[in-house]
Amino acid sequence: MSAPSARPAPAASSTTPATTTRSRRLALGVIATGMLMIILDGSIVTVAMPAIQNNLGFTPAGLSWVVNAYLIAFGSLLLLAGRLGDLLGRKRMFLAGTAVFTVASLLAGLATTPALLIAARFLQGIGGAMASAVGLGILVTLFTEPRERARAIAVFSFTGAAGASIGQVLGGVLTDAVSWHWIFFINLPIGLAALVVAVPVLPADRGLGLRAGADVIGALLVTAGLMLAIYTVVKVEEYGWTSAHTLGLGVAAAVLLGAFIARQAGAGTPLLPLRILRSRTVAGANLVQLLMVAALFSFQILVALYLQKVLSYGSARTGLAMLPAAAVIGVVSLGVSARLNARFGERRVLLAGLVLLVGVLGLLARVPVHAHYLTDLLPVMLLAAGFGLALPALTSLGMSDAKADDAGLASGLFNTTQQIGMAVGIALLSTLAASRTDELLADGQSRAAALTGGYHLAFVIGAGFLVAAFVVAFAILRPQRPKPVAAPEKNAATV
Repeated sequence: MSAPSARPAPAASSTTPATTTRSRRLALGVIATGMLMIILDGSIVTVAMPAIQNNLGFTPAGLSWVVNAYLIAFGSLLLLAGRLGDLLGRKRMFLAGTAVFTVASLLAGLATTPALLIAARFLQGIGGAMASAVGLGILVTLFTEPRERARAIAVFSFTGAAGASIGQVLGGVLTDAVSWHWIFFINLPIGLAALVVAVPVLPADRGLGLRAGADVIGALLVTAGLMLAIYTVVKVEEYGWTSAHTLGLGVAAAVLLGAFIARQAGAGTPLLPLRILRSRTVAGANLVQLLMVAALFSFQILVALYLQKVLSYGSARTGLAMLPAAAVIGVVSLGVSARLNARFGERRVLLAGLVLLVGVLGLLARVPVHAHYLTDLLPVMLLAAGFGLALPALTSLGMSDAKADDAGLASGLFNTTQQIGMAVGIALLSTLAASRTDELLADGQSRAAALTGGYHLAFVIGAGFLVAAFVVAFAILRPQRPKPVAAPEKNAATV
């Protein structure tokens, strides 16, 4: 139990919005809504890519930057944005990020050239990083009672897990019914509503002040290092893993990040206090998340590609086919995950969720070229309930040791490993799938059979990542043993 002095106490604490149950629920709704908007945007774009290419005249190589520009900005700025939230105030960072993201969405929807859309997507990534980096930090300081915190994290995790599937449904419907522009315009009412409600209900925190961590050199090193690392990974499919481009930039990114860690070890006011990485639980949870997210790219993206390229589903039908996954994730994460975590502990629930997810990719590795939805794919969608178990438990573990002064940093770190895992999953699994497809085409197989074989390989590798995540969770995220109670002094002589 934390000492009373460890919790920030505003001068007028009795009148702060965070003190009432209703205002805390509204704050949770605002944060979840902002997160849902950002997650939706990441998945909604993938379904509309062909329409965007045809309308704006993107080249095949240029089209990838509609995703890459967002991913690079978002992934590289999360850690910095999380720490700035601790220093300048997490409410300010959330409001500023939501505003930037909303304006950038308007610019993206109005884009008439590839360059304008890519620039707007980069700006969206900046705003998304600012808002999402501090979301978990606000939650863990608002909800301090374990059961309430578990419920709040379950809601937050649901927006991440189910938001991707909902985005694919919405993206397909909007693209087919109206135009691709509306996949960005849809963010405007959501963003404005979130801002209007957030101003009165989010707790006002003044932050620690820049002097507590104003490490400008460290900020430049970590941002440049992460940006270069993510850029290198997302371009692997184009250049290959052993090319001079990949190896050279990879080494440069490692040098920058190594220099950042070395600086943090000796800086008087570090941007990233290394004490946060000494927690076995935090370090283990972030490693598990990296492996899990890398694996689950194959579910979120490659399944959609399989449905469209092999089974010839349209955009809307693809989204609807994946809707049962969103439904079961919502039921499990919102309905039972908090109670299961309270009864059995986050570690056990996480392990159970990982087992279900291994089953998801195991079944997908056997899916045939001429699949029947009810018998071959619906069971996969239902097993996606593992998301609803794993993500809330993992999020709770990743934020378990966060203190009031560095909750934004812990949130930013957790989100950063998520984005790095996604980038690695995209680069590795898509490259392996494409290479396997080319091999099968060269052997004379049909395009549908070759694509299916490529996806099978990616699903098998993804399942391997999940097995590795299970091993790490089992070995590192061991339940903490209660500290032994000291014997009374009068009995000391008899021990």
